[in-house]
Amino acid sequence: MSHVRRSPSRASSGAPVRVVLAAVVAACLSALTLAPAHAAAYRYWGFYQLTGGTWAYAQKGPDQTVPKDGAVDGWRFAVADESSTRYPRAVLTFDQVCGSTPAEAGKKRVGLVVDFGRPADAADGATPPEPKALCAVVATDATSAAVLARAGDVRTEKGLVCGVAGYPTSDCGGAVKEVSPEAKAADQPVTVAAPTATPSASATTPATGTDVAAAQTSGTSGGSVAAYVIAGLVLLALIAYLLVRSRSRARQDG
Repeated sequence: MSHVRRSPSRASSGAPVRVVLAAVVAACLSALTLAPAHAAAYRYWGFYQLTGGTWAYAQKGPDQTVPKDGAVDGWRFAVADESSTRYPRAVLTFDQVCGSTPAEAGKKRVGLVVDFGRPADAADGATPPEPKALCAVVATDATSAAVLARAGDVRTEKGLVCGVAGYPTSDCGGAVKEVSPEAKAADQPVTVAAPTATPSASATTPATGTDVAAAQTSGTSGGSVAAYVIAGLVLLALIAYLLVRSRSRARQDG
């Protein structure tokens, strides 16, 4: 009889627990669904590498990337978020960029394409400089940061690449609250003239900087990853709790 009297008590206490657990699980799933939807847009310099004839997002920052002889680095200033990538609007091969630049013993040649973006990408709508390409003759151990320095002064802030060859003159990877329709529009290809022979020069070591695109994406995607990790831990804790509770009930029933 005592067992019968305890059963309603367990059922009445267990029902609210199940309701609470279901609500928590639903909240976790909702967080997982909504987290990627809040990706912020930023105005930044993105760092790319030519791979198989197409631009690919660089996996490391320019100060951690050591391009090989025959590589081509690309940079693009634009407004973008996690769901969109703005590549340099022109694809130039190594032969097109460095074909007229003779090789030098003890050095390497790295092609460089710099796309300053569209007026819609500028904070004030100003007309940016024309895209350009050059062949950097640098030391064999030179990083992509050193290659970028051949395009002009590189402005950095807190380890981020903020300006290339004086553009833009201010701001550094700032968030864009509202992206204009013009900035959202698809890119149109542009023509970049192949450079003439590039004079030899030793690579200089610019201020250390990492790609602001990687930093900002890491920040925004990091938030999404954190949401997944937290939700996963909560679900595991709930499962463990249910298993302990189930075994406890089994012992009591036994």
